[in-house]
Amino acid sequence: MNTSTPMTTITLAAGAVLTVLGIAGYALSGAASLTALIPALVGVLLAICGVLARQEKLRRHAIHAALAVALLGALGSLMNVVKIGQVFAGTAQRPTAIVVSTIMFLILAAYLAVGVRSFVAARRGVVAS
Repeated sequence: MNTSTPMTTITLAAGAVLTVLGIAGYALSGAASLTALIPALVGVLLAICGVLARQEKLRRHAIHAALAVALLGALGSLMNVVKIGQVFAGTAQRPTAIVVSTIMFLILAAYLAVGVRSFVAARRGVVAS
């Protein structure tokens, strides 16, 4: 059966937003570095997990995999996120990378929070709304 749950939908949406963010960041940076596409890579991986999660027998594993990808992506983006003050001070060497990394971090942190909340609710037997 091919059904969707709120977590599946959120995973697909986060994947889509990160993919667009990565492509936009790459374009805004003048296509100077392939590393600008990292948010897009994370987004594609999340989208793949979201598509797999539409299958009931794969849902649990796919969402767990998506949350693992999100955790790694959030941790990986931290090295630029800590430089956000440089953007505001006007001293950042790569302001686009810092801003894109910060947006990616915020999206992934929110996704992780929703995912953990969903798992806690499922564990308690409560249907997440």
